Amino acid sequence: MISSIRVVVFDLGGTLIYDKDPWPKIFHRADLALLEALQNAGLHIEPSTFFHGHRGLLSLYYDRRGDDIEEETTAVLLKQLLEEQGNVNISNQVIAATLRAMYAVTQSNWFPEEDAIPTLQTLKERDFQLGLISNAADDENTQSLIDKGGFRPYLEYTISSAAFRKRKPHPAIFQAALDYFQIQANQAVMVGDLMETDILGAHQIGMKSIRITRRAIKTATRVHVRPDATVSALSEIPPLLSA
Repeated sequence: MISSIRVVVFDLGGTLIYDKDPWPKIFHRADLALLEALQNAGLHIEPSTFFHGHRGLLSLYYDRRGDDIEEETTAVLLKQLLEEQGNVNISNQVIAATLRAMYAVTQSNWFPEEDAIPTLQTLKERDFQLGLISNAADDENTQSLIDKGGFRPYLEYTISSAAFRKRKPHPAIFQAALDYFQIQANQAVMVGDLMETDILGAHQIGMKSIRITRRAIKTATRVHVRPDATVSALSEIPPLLSA
């Protein structure tokens, strides 16, 4: 039992939602949609060299991200690529619209876990406040996935690294949630699948943590922290918590 909890903060991908099909083909289709949207917007691009030898924008994003906890969004990367091909002073509205076309493809591969909404509803009925912290390359995409999953009515607070510009495990993105709820760190628990971001980040700031292993990738971890609890399904979480 994890006691004295007032707020439960969830990760998104791999926790509340899961991906069904392998990403390489999805990314390829997404990049084709992006290139088509750019050309339809009247921008001059050379598709064969646009991504600098990378497979596409999302592949470039993940290649450049590495272990950096400062978030470089896909909007920033896309502007850089466009400027290198002579497209300067492109409005944020055009950038957002073309990225929307790309993310419409990737969103089709994300699905809510069957026990996600029942778990959120149970916690809400027990008067826990609920939030979400997600590492993400685009905030609008994150918010769209929240709405697609039907999670919005249950989440009082949501923040993505794309909006905050710092990634988990940076303490500041966790502190922003604590400040919003006006609670002490030990009154909140972070639920996520990744040791290096969700669990480490929570422990660095004094929050409690629950690791969900249902979608967790089984790879060696470089961090030496231990979650306060481990579950294989979201439905196992409510019995673990007491106010």
